[in-house]
Amino acid sequence: MSVAQADSVAALSSDLFYDIIRRLDGASLARASCACADFRSIVREEKLWENVCQSLWPSTKRNDVRNLILSIGGFRKFFADCFTLIVNKDVPLVQLDMNLLYSEEWMEDGYYGDFISIVDMRFKDKTIYSKVIWGIADSDGDHSWFYNCPFQVDLLRFSNGDGDHEGEVTLSPADGLPLISSIEKERKDGTLWRELRDGTKLSWIVVNKKLKQAANIANWFPLGGQRHWPTDRDFLIRFGSILPAKDILPCQVAECIIVMKFKVDIGGDGEEGHTFLKLTELSMQLEDMGGAHLNGRNSLLVLKEALSCRRSRNYGEVLESCHLYSKAQSEMKEEKMRIENRIDRLFILSGIAAFISFWCYVL
Repeated sequence: MSVAQADSVAALSSDLFYDIIRRLDGASLARASCACADFRSIVREEKLWENVCQSLWPSTKRNDVRNLILSIGGFRKFFADCFTLIVNKDVPLVQLDMNLLYSEEWMEDGYYGDFISIVDMRFKDKTIYSKVIWGIADSDGDHSWFYNCPFQVDLLRFSNGDGDHEGEVTLSPADGLPLISSIEKERKDGTLWRELRDGTKLSWIVVNKKLKQAANIANWFPLGGQRHWPTDRDFLIRFGSILPAKDILPCQVAECIIVMKFKVDIGGDGEEGHTFLKLTELSMQLEDMGGAHLNGRNSLLVLKEALSCRRSRNYGEVLESCHLYSKAQSEMKEEKMRIENRIDRLFILSGIAAFISFWCYVL
């Protein structure tokens, strides 16, 4: 009797465990797998991770994206790669090696199409924008523009050519925005700006289907922004990460910058007033330590390196990585200014010496 009761209790517990575990989010699900062997056995089920990913990234509900994730290792691996944050604290001194060679695989057919972007934007835990881009825009045929032109992906201007026309992306008090009576009041207290900055999260996942790797280059949380720029009714939020660029760029690192711009529409008074934010830009580009935009070839090589970069769930490490990069960037600019000042003084002294020599020769 005792053995039979124990078996029934174990079976009941297993069912209860599954019912409880399936309600957990991804991070809690990962921690539950470390609790005991029974939990670990349940957590291995791929369906649980598929539900977690679809809840976190609505874009993964698409059949084509689902098939893509299954082809690169499944939803459990996809969550482990993309939920964690990119951390790169290896910011070396600038090495002016301009004789870097590019990988031969760059010229392989289909290289551009190996990259897929999966983008999901949330405001106060509500998804307000999702998009999937297959391959790199305008990269078919002649690749020469990739050698010289700055690389940028602007989601609001990009079309997959599938006839899916997107409407405007707007935020209103119904989405949790505070009602602001005037732009002058907003300039003083910044209530709307704080709500937008603190409530917005962004995931920009880059997938390389050939390497079967994925990474979230947006790191979820804003790294900075500007209110009332370039006009009083414009808000700019910046996401991104510091990426390794060893043997690609002289500075060995690059900054991925994702820009999100909103246009503010405020009017009326009291109950008849309205407050709207319209998304006007959502773009991604890469810059070197000197602030120069990378071309398409270098950008894709850096993104490829980012797929195997170190990850962490600690957002503090991400901020530390950005701080180290900013510090090295400032030191490089100061060193560049010192070198330019030395050159200027050298030219001035050379000019004075030439002038004195000329008059000595004349006299």
